Amino acid sequence: DLGKWKTALQLFSAMQQCKVQYNTITLNAAVSACEKGRQWQRALWLLNLMAHSVVEVDAISFNALISACEKSGEWEQALTVLGVMAQRRVKPSTTSLHAAISACEKGSKWEKALQLFGDMAQASLTS
Repeated sequence: DLGKWKTALQLFSAMQQCKVQYNTITLNAAVSACEKGRQWQRALWLLNLMAHSVVEVDAISFNALISACEKSGEWEQALTVLGVMAQRRVKPSTTSLHAAISACEKGSKWEKALQLFGDMAQASLTS
């Protein structure tokens, strides 16, 4: 799984060269491959590409990026992405929050993890 991100990005690049239109599903697959390969910077690049195109960035896109940050030990970046979700009015899912909590835990930021857990509990009470 760790090396498949390279293949995914090569396929994505080939799509662009052949003028094949990419969509949310193809980009999410590439972001997910980067997540599994712990390539958070590449996942972020793909998400930025989506954001500057007509392709919709959805919760799955953000979840894969947050998870990539979590797996790479980038807790601050994971929290930043969670904030961007809110700015874009994409509702964080349980997956989003669990990945962000896990990133904080791996970064020994238990206070932040506890705050996110409280936010998650509060959100479930109000929805």
